Amino acid sequence: MEQRGREPRRARGFLVSYVVAVLLWSVASAQLRYSISEEVNEGTVVGNIAKDLGLDKSTLKDRKCRIVSGNTDPLFHVNQNDGVLYVSMKIDREEVCAQSSTCLINIKTVLENPLEIHYIAVEVLDINDHSPNFQEKETRLEISESVLPGARFQLKAARDPDSGQFSVQQYKLSNNDHFRLEVKDKGDDGKIPILVVQKSLDREAAATHSLILTALDGGKPPKSGAMKILVNVLDINDNAPVFTNDVYSVMLNENAPIGTTIIQVNATDLDDGANGDVVYTFSKSMNQILLRVFHINPITGEVTVKGLIDYEEKDKYEIEIQASDKALAPLTTEKSVIIKIVDINDNAPEIEVTSFSSSIPEDSRPGTTVALISVNDLDSGLNGKVICSINEDVPFDLSPSLQDKMFALVTKSPLDREKQSHYDLTITAKDAGQPTLSSDKTISVVVSDVNDNSPEFSLSPYTFYVTEGNEPGAAVFSVKALDRDENDNARISYHIFRDLSQDHKMSSFLNINSETGDITALKSFDFESVKMFQFQVVATDSGAPSLSSNVTVNVFILDQNDNAPVILYPVSSNGSAEGLEEIPRNVNAGHLVTKVRAYDADIGYNGWLLFSLQRVTDHSLFGLDRYTGQIRTLRSFTETDEAEHKLVILVKDNGNVSLSATATVLVKVVEPKEAFAASDVKSAAKDDEENNVTFYLMITLGSVSVLFLISIIVLIAMQCSKSTDYTSKYLQETNYDGTLCHSIQYRSGDKRYMLVGPRMSIGSTIVPGSHANTLVLPDRRHTSGEVGRLSLSLF
Repeated sequence: MEQRGREPRRARGFLVSYVVAVLLWSVASAQLRYSISEEVNEGTVVGNIAKDLGLDKSTLKDRKCRIVSGNTDPLFHVNQNDGVLYVSMKIDREEVCAQSSTCLINIKTVLENPLEIHYIAVEVLDINDHSPNFQEKETRLEISESVLPGARFQLKAARDPDSGQFSVQQYKLSNNDHFRLEVKDKGDDGKIPILVVQKSLDREAAATHSLILTALDGGKPPKSGAMKILVNVLDINDNAPVFTNDVYSVMLNENAPIGTTIIQVNATDLDDGANGDVVYTFSKSMNQILLRVFHINPITGEVTVKGLIDYEEKDKYEIEIQASDKALAPLTTEKSVIIKIVDINDNAPEIEVTSFSSSIPEDSRPGTTVALISVNDLDSGLNGKVICSINEDVPFDLSPSLQDKMFALVTKSPLDREKQSHYDLTITAKDAGQPTLSSDKTISVVVSDVNDNSPEFSLSPYTFYVTEGNEPGAAVFSVKALDRDENDNARISYHIFRDLSQDHKMSSFLNINSETGDITALKSFDFESVKMFQFQVVATDSGAPSLSSNVTVNVFILDQNDNAPVILYPVSSNGSAEGLEEIPRNVNAGHLVTKVRAYDADIGYNGWLLFSLQRVTDHSLFGLDRYTGQIRTLRSFTETDEAEHKLVILVKDNGNVSLSATATVLVKVVEPKEAFAASDVKSAAKDDEENNVTFYLMITLGSVSVLFLISIIVLIAMQCSKSTDYTSKYLQETNYDGTLCHSIQYRSGDKRYMLVGPRMSIGSTIVPGSHANTLVLPDRRHTSGEVGRLSLSLF
């Protein structure tokens, strides 16, 4: 019985559990959803969950119906008596859901006995309860006044916690002439305002611009937030200082103490910072005398007395004051300040220079006005009657004017600055009182230069001697010219007159320093190529118009020992200076073995060759003529003498540092029969060669003779047609043993000289007795100044 009772109870328990599970699943799966507006008052009804869930209101309290929330302060609560869901506190959607487009609050409702859990979603609807807000109430922008229209400046966007249409929808900019607003839509990041310059800025017209940027949301009516934009226009130095007064004029008592304030000028600059800071100076063009009389404070613009103020010397001063800003490229304004001197009655005559030209050109005509002078005496009658005079011995005079007590200082004779460039004119004014009082006035007149003098060379012509082999690019000589004018009129520049003719082609290898007159050679001179040339240097001053003069420069190239002797004979087939000579054993002393022939391209002592035996097998057998290069036997050969002898001949010139060359002669001593046989072979060969050469020699000699006659005729014609002196001529003739001799003729005073030296040795170097002597020849010049005929010297 008990077991049967237990089984129905167990069955009922299973049934109840099943029903509860099904109910719980059905409830959990069905979710309630309510919607309320944000910011509703506390206690606002959200909905009746008992009714909506089909719960028995009478059991809610017993089943402990409640809202389960993880928050300390739950947003909702349920009334256990009627099952109504209420708002526990004001809900701020932006605080709960931030910027989410949909704000859902999920809550759980729990009932016990049996346990039930119901999920409820409460959607909080947004209301336009927030205005757009900028992070800063005021922002500052610094924009240079030099920016061009179209420049863009991005501003910080406003934020609105509301979402959707209640977020920031548009921006507005307060009315102004210089800026406009553009809005860039960046999607989820909202709208970004951009400030665009639409009109050029001028800091001096408006240093700052105050703008109001307003952000509007999409509410009806829309809410807004505003930000103040202060645009500071950065300055550029586009305004010069401006004096506050158009005219500055002040009265100053004469003999005012040093340090007395005369006037204070003031200038303002609309620019900012250093561009607007003003400093004061006297104009750079102001007379130095005024700088000794007045001083100006560079900061305050206060002009004070620095020197003596004398009414009798000058009754009015006009000083130029310059106001400059402190910009990197300062702008400047000048203003004249007229200082009138108030006379203290000392009863002496007063001399006033009302108009004065301190500088007068030296080409001014007589009668040119230099200054207008006014004399005055505070006294009256005879005591006020003034007589004016000027110091004597000056080319100036005082000319009375039509107006009483007015005189004109004029020139009375031509001026010449080169004789006297400065005049101190003393004007004396005497009254007719008793005792006589007088005043003196000194006027300094500077005679300004006029370009009326051409440059003058210190020499004309210039003659220079340059040693050949000079270093290219080094200065070789210099010319100098002076100009009696001054400043630019006396500043001289030099240049070489470039004549492209053949006679002056060497000028293309010269360069002149335009300032110093130093002349450099661009290449080394070679005496053997050019012995003399001339060119012209032009000196030009810097006046307007410029004047110039030229000078002829004669350059003589001096020979240097730069050519070594060249052996002409003996020369072997391979080009070396070696030769073989065969002589019979039975020759006597004095027999000519051979002759060493050489030449040197230099002239004079540098080309005078001497021969010497450097090495010989037997010094007793052979001798060498030191001048001709002839090798002769000194004695007869003996049976004991060797059959071959080697002679090394040294040929050197007579330069300061002599140059030399060597030749080797091998002398083979043969029996007479062998010598004659060899001689016959050589003679036969020479006869054939000479027959071929004779014809060409005849043609050559005939041509040379004709050319010689033509040259003589041309020289005579040139001598008759020219009146200028020949500087030097060079002639060459062949002496009796084949040496080409060189002669140089030149003139000094009333004498003519001929320098003679070897040029090229064919048979011998120097004929004994012709030791490069200098010959004195009688002067054959005509009365017209012609140079005597060139002499042809034969040696």
